Amino acid sequence: MDGDTTSKEKLAGDLRNLVADAEELLKATASQAGEKIGVARQKIEQSLIEGKKALADAEKNLVQKSKECAEIADDYVRENPWSAVGMAAGVGLVLGLLIRGK
Repeated sequence: MDGDTTSKEKLAGDLRNLVADAEELLKATASQAGEKIGVARQKIEQSLIEGKKALADAEKNLVQKSKECAEIADDYVRENPWSAVGMAAGVGLVLGLLIRGK
């Protein structure tokens, strides 16, 4: 995985945490009365709905991009099997040397 994918996964995780925190806040203030609190609760609820939709869309895009990358890798291996075997052997050798050296 590249850094861009990792940062997107972290962002999605942060958004999930934010949604959970906002939902807890709504539950905690459910018994509070007053016009200002009512308006604030409505705004938070609307933001949560929009945030959940955006998060679902982002996760769908991430899954789609992951599938595309897997398909590209699969196509490459099918078209260049010996190159793929050579790269895998090289990576295995390097990892083995690193592990052995520690």
